[in-house]
Amino acid sequence: MTYLDLDNVASGDTAKRSPRGSEYSELVRQVRQAGLLDRGLRYYAVRIVVTLGALVGGWAAFLLIGDSWWQLGTAVFLAAVFAQLAFLGHDAGHQQVFRTKQANHLLGMICGNLGIGVSIGWWTGNHNRHHANPNTEGADPDAMGVLAFSGERATTGRGFRRFIFRYQAWLFFPLLLLEGGSLHNKSVRAVGQRATPHWRREAVLLAVHVVGYLALVFLVLSPGKALAFIAIQQGLFGFYMGCTFAPNHKGMEVLHTPGALDFLRRQVLTSRNVRGSWFVDVALGGLNYQIEHHLFPSMPRPNLRHARPIVIAYCAKIGVPYCETGLFESYAQALRHLNTVGKTLAAPGPS
Repeated sequence: MTYLDLDNVASGDTAKRSPRGSEYSELVRQVRQAGLLDRGLRYYAVRIVVTLGALVGGWAAFLLIGDSWWQLGTAVFLAAVFAQLAFLGHDAGHQQVFRTKQANHLLGMICGNLGIGVSIGWWTGNHNRHHANPNTEGADPDAMGVLAFSGERATTGRGFRRFIFRYQAWLFFPLLLLEGGSLHNKSVRAVGQRATPHWRREAVLLAVHVVGYLALVFLVLSPGKALAFIAIQQGLFGFYMGCTFAPNHKGMEVLHTPGALDFLRRQVLTSRNVRGSWFVDVALGGLNYQIEHHLFPSMPRPNLRHARPIVIAYCAKIGVPYCETGLFESYAQALRHLNTVGKTLAAPGPS
């Protein structure tokens, strides 16, 4: 498994490309002196026990309820638990939990491949490319998906893709219901094509998840209820994940050239924070501190909120805009941006 040490990459990147590299180095020094890059094993021990306990409890309730339409409530609960497992896999992929790559990779496979059926190897490679060049068309895989973040990309749409680009603001939330299936499909393809370093063990764990999940559901439920359970559980899992990612970058600055900005500005200007209570922190898996997470990818989740005032003060000092808003306003900003981009296709094209 290859993991990018983005803190080191960032320092080298900024030092080579711009004298502003020293600005990021100074911010790293402040954060390190505050002890915010130290591992939070106690936090993660509690988080792992609670999440795995919820997973076991959800499937135990599934067995106890039996062949009943009340299982749709269990599907909703397990969709939320799957998302929390995904957050743990995310943190493990960023080396936030343990000191060694091997331990983090093992946790990532347990939470990702075995727990929710998503390849940690595929996800880590894809996500590292996103972190290196966020919101950069042609370099960030998240900016080159089913939606168009800029008018230039929207004009490349043809056929059904053009229709999606045109009405993407209206289709955004319905499309999120397909996100779970997309994650599973990409994971299976990556492992099947041997595109991950440890594809054999990942393939075994993915197979155990898929066979175990389908066998359990179809053995307990009648075919109609089983299909309804899968549709709701997987659909809401993807919807939850999409709602978590939506506020982070959509509607923020879109870059067209990789490395056009120094690391600090590249991460801050393309990211948006979501303010809120402890509930928002838990519900969004700490990704509501998106700016701090992008500046310090290996920073443990519980430390992100403590880094926030340091980053705010430092950005104000060097004159870099820091975007933070409420949860619902973040969705409104993202949808307004997607709508504006989509409307560029309503205007008559060049003759």
